Amino acid sequence: MSAQQNLNLDNYWLPFTPNKKFKANPRLLVSANGMHYKTDDGRQILDGISGLWCCNAGHCHPKIVSAVQHQVGELDYATAFNMSHPKAFELAEKIADLTPDGLDRVFFGTSGSEAVETALKVALAYHASKGDGQKTKFIGREKGYHGVNFGGVSVGGLTPNRKSFGPLLPGIDHMPHTWNPEHMAFTKGQPEWGLHLAEDLEKILVLQDPSTVAAVIIEPVTGSGGVIVPPVGYLERIREICTKHDVLLIFDEVITAFGRLGDSFAANRFNVRPDIITMAKGLTSAVIPMSAVAFDTAIYDQLMEGPEAMIELFHGYTYSGHPVACAAAIATLDVYQEEGLFDKAKELEPIFEEALHSLKGLNQVIDIRNIGLMGAVQFGPGKLPATEFAANVFQHCYDNDVLVRYSGEFLVLSPSLIASKEHIHQISDALRNAIEANS
Repeated sequence: MSAQQNLNLDNYWLPFTPNKKFKANPRLLVSANGMHYKTDDGRQILDGISGLWCCNAGHCHPKIVSAVQHQVGELDYATAFNMSHPKAFELAEKIADLTPDGLDRVFFGTSGSEAVETALKVALAYHASKGDGQKTKFIGREKGYHGVNFGGVSVGGLTPNRKSFGPLLPGIDHMPHTWNPEHMAFTKGQPEWGLHLAEDLEKILVLQDPSTVAAVIIEPVTGSGGVIVPPVGYLERIREICTKHDVLLIFDEVITAFGRLGDSFAANRFNVRPDIITMAKGLTSAVIPMSAVAFDTAIYDQLMEGPEAMIELFHGYTYSGHPVACAAAIATLDVYQEEGLFDKAKELEPIFEEALHSLKGLNQVIDIRNIGLMGAVQFGPGKLPATEFAANVFQHCYDNDVLVRYSGEFLVLSPSLIASKEHIHQISDALRNAIEANS
């Protein structure tokens, strides 16, 4: 018997969800293992999106589960204010071993939104500590997603996330996004066209006066905005411009960190060193909510120059460095290494690419984008509006035991790093059947 028959759906307000539509036809998951969810009516659903970009080691990995179970019984909570516990330091060291050289000072939070808020605040504090208190502005990018706190929404570039919340933070500007279907449609990996788009940052900095800009924040690969892959040389040029104008560069790697691109971080894959990296999702393979921010040592050292008894940064969270989250993260990073999952993702990338691009030519498919184990299928208008068509394809896939994600006019794919060739083909076959069935 389905669980929803005896379930009161009234009280829970789902995030980023059309609640009325959902509650008219609920989709309830009751368990998970490896690459699959189990629904309340007993179906096995292949997870084509790693939960939400985050279950990189698959679901319910026994080593991570065991670490959490043990930690709950040993130390359930320790305040991070004037106290700590060993696992927080152990985890920070493990993260520092994976980040680009010199980004080895780690601050913990609970979510990607908190990580972004931390990065923005520290950028302001850093410049103020140097005597550059006029550096208060931030530059984001169109189609960028940086969480749902006011700081992240302000620097983010997704209109629906911004329009309902009135005035946002002042002093924010946005670079144009880099997606251009005329020159990039159906590109595999990084587009060769588009390097010149980085010069938009130079123009914005000149307009704003670079002496007033604290930081630029971008996703190395735009995630929720539709898997927009940076043109060849683009990130390198952004780095050069930021360095030229003494502006910090923040990479929001909440999605791309921990194997999504076949490396520990996108910064390592693209060989571009930012000053700050935010991370979450894959840090614990989503078993426990946790985020972190890695800072250049010079930023940390600058803020440590005051008296010994002085609090250097008036910022933090009740659950910063939570013991259970730390245990989950340590176990997760061990799993990545022991099972070679970053390398496995790298090996799967061409298989995933081929499977995804096999959908080219199907009805209403106007673009396909991919890098690592990130992919998007973009729809245009046809018999149905693109947004409705995408929603129908999503539902058809789910009804046929494959979970994908739709957002506006496109579908997103992000399978776990443990996926097999067969899983990849099952996902692409489900998409093909769904697109054809709705054409």
